[in-house]
Amino acid sequence: MTNNKLKGCAIITGSSRGIGLAIAKQLAIDSYPIVIIARSPQDKCSENLQFFIDNNYPFIYVQSDISKKEDRENIVTQAINKFGKIEVLVNNAGVAPLERVDLLNMSEESFDRVMDINLKSPMFLTQLVAAQMIKDKNINEKATIVNVTSCSSERLSLNRAEYCMSKAGESMMSKLYALALAEYNILVHEVRPGVIKTDMTNSVSKKYDQLIEEGLFPIKRWGTAEDVANVVSLFCSDKMSFSTGNYIDIDGGLHLPRL
Repeated sequence: MTNNKLKGCAIITGSSRGIGLAIAKQLAIDSYPIVIIARSPQDKCSENLQFFIDNNYPFIYVQSDISKKEDRENIVTQAINKFGKIEVLVNNAGVAPLERVDLLNMSEESFDRVMDINLKSPMFLTQLVAAQMIKDKNINEKATIVNVTSCSSERLSLNRAEYCMSKAGESMMSKLYALALAEYNILVHEVRPGVIKTDMTNSVSKKYDQLIEEGLFPIKRWGTAEDVANVVSLFCSDKMSFSTGNYIDIDGGLHLPRL
């Protein structure tokens, strides 16, 4: 660990792999006890969890379906029972549509599934965690909530419109919580990853390999999960103590307007 003083714990949803796992590893290095949240049983993720065991980083694994109210409540209970206080929440878990279909043919079932997991679940998990943070912290202690959204918060994709709408909603949710929680010194931020090399992008890797080569991003490479984790680490640090309601694009410059 970077120091001997453990902080309140950090809850990271969708953290058994990909971006969430990278965030969990970085926050463990930053001396936060970690609450790993994923739908899969722990034994299916044992290889990815070995990092925490090998480095003696304190963590617990809570198998959860965050779309269920009772599972969200259990996450908070388990975190408090094990570590006593929650200092960080990272809403990272999210899903893409099962099938990319044009907006005019999108099904209600697909819309409901994506919105439920990507927007409703972090909305109400944040509500639970914020209430616990307010209850447990001293006013001079900082707590942090980070929402992992997407460049699709603003960029349009007609064949996955439900995903774009869910992430745009989560962006607004970030601002609303930033305003509501500032008086309690609970800071809320957002990171907007672009095209990141993860399991979610494996199926379109050839497409983006070509687009990167053709100059889609000013920084001509894939983003990595560690790129995202480094920005989350910054938001959770004391270096951002007079800032809330902000977002950072982690997209290789994709957001820059060009002629």
